[in-house]
Amino acid sequence: MNPGRPVRPPIRIATRGSAQALAQAGLVADGLRASGTECELVIVETHGDRTQVDQVPLHSIGGQGVFTKEVQAAVLDGRADVAVHSAKDLPTETPSGLMIGAFGPRRDPRDALVGRRLDALEPGATIATGSVRRRAQLAEARPDLCFVELRGNIPTRLERIPENGSIVMAVAALDILGRSHEIAEILDPAIFVPAVGQGCVAVECRRDDPETVTALAGIDHSPTRWSVTIERAYLARLGSGCSAPVGAHVDDGVLTVFLAGPTGVHRERVALTGDVDADGALAVAAADRARVTAGV
Repeated sequence: MNPGRPVRPPIRIATRGSAQALAQAGLVADGLRASGTECELVIVETHGDRTQVDQVPLHSIGGQGVFTKEVQAAVLDGRADVAVHSAKDLPTETPSGLMIGAFGPRRDPRDALVGRRLDALEPGATIATGSVRRRAQLAEARPDLCFVELRGNIPTRLERIPENGSIVMAVAALDILGRSHEIAEILDPAIFVPAVGQGCVAVECRRDDPETVTALAGIDHSPTRWSVTIERAYLARLGSGCSAPVGAHVDDGVLTVFLAGPTGVHRERVALTGDVDADGALAVAAADRARVTAGV
């Protein structure tokens, strides 16, 4: 170490206190420490955490953003230097003064059933999920199924599998907590299109903090940034979050989209070029077509 070089204080990482959020923040901290940057965690309770009631649907208490606003505020008011989020929880409009400094490498983006496999569910069986997207996709595949609300942290949800039914979970969430062995079936992402950014961690920082911007650039995963940026362009054009049954997923150079609305269901696969601006325009055009079909 150069004795004349000042040592910056540890980067303060704002995160929710759930097991999944802490594990994701730990991955970010590990990446920063590997490049010689010390870190410490700042635990933040969000509105979504304070309203963990099964009977209260997520979209009714604010939808997308209920797990992110307070974490972002901790960075904006100087209590923390970066905010770590599940990218699927992050609204497409970034607050003034913040930027997404890094996207972590994407883990498995798919959804999974815990309980019974889809083809093993009897007619009228119950699926528990708080996601309108998952309900719409499963109802399209199996119109006979019944759905009930499900919220809470992951261990709580795994204790609430309906009798002879299933719950729907993100594979990445189960993996990071070491509970993927409980999966009954992983759902095909071409049919059960994942949420925008699912399986990815996004890290925000202040725009006017160049030292932290530089540190985050060292852990940014550019292929994931490109993919999630295209997915977020689709969602931004729709102007919708958790309140709309919408999915978008980039894989192997193809954007797959899903939107359900009052007049129909739109599904489409769009070949991408590898250029973020051109592909963002393709995503916007796909969203316009989806809005016409679905009536959103």
